[in-house]
Amino acid sequence: MVTEACKKNHVTVNGQIAKPSREVYPTDKITFRKDQITQIITVLDIPESRVGAKLVDIYRRNDTPAEAFAHLELLKLSKEHYRKTGTGRPTKKDRRDIDEYGNEIPEDLEEDFL
Repeated sequence: MVTEACKKNHVTVNGQIAKPSREVYPTDKITFRKDQITQIITVLDIPESRVGAKLVDIYRRNDTPAEAFAHLELLKLSKEHYRKTGTGRPTKKDRRDIDEYGNEIPEDLEEDFL
């Protein structure tokens, strides 16, 4: 995933377009676009060997401005305002329920139809 982003020139290190094999050093600033916002990560240190996902935050700092995350929240809210989740074309189950609802005859009216 990151390799593809590098090949498309979407990742920069210290303002220069990065190749997938580029080595990073402490104090390098990595800039990339994710979820419609440009994120900035600063490398604090390089681990001796591979580490788990929970430990990655020890070696990096997220310098993305708070306004970018606020903008992302605003985008999410605008999408919900345009079309509420769940409204739209009924699902197959909904269509079956609608069909069954129209075919049911209450017991007190059943004698009138026979």
